[in-house]
Amino acid sequence: MTKKKNYLLLLIVILALVFISCAPGNEKWDPEINPGNKAGFLYGVWHGAIIIITFIISLFTNDVGLYEINNTGWPYNLGFIIGLNISIGGMFSGGKRKRR
Repeated sequence: MTKKKNYLLLLIVILALVFISCAPGNEKWDPEINPGNKAGFLYGVWHGAIIIITFIISLFTNDVGLYEINNTGWPYNLGFIIGLNISIGGMFSGGKRKRR
């Protein structure tokens, strides 16, 4: 039982490191370091999907943001909204009714 808990903890740490490396606000999107590199639709989906994790991390550091400012405009915003709905489930869960 302890081995399973250790493996689960290791998996959580590895996944957290992967999420942090792809979070908004890192050097990949800095226009001074990488000019012309802007976050597009798929990165918007990803950044919206990991918003809960990036929010928790952003409470402890200034290096990670919730939203990438250096983006392509409406495609990034659309992807971000879709990613939010994936992670939070706001749009699709509201219309469900319970049947008796």
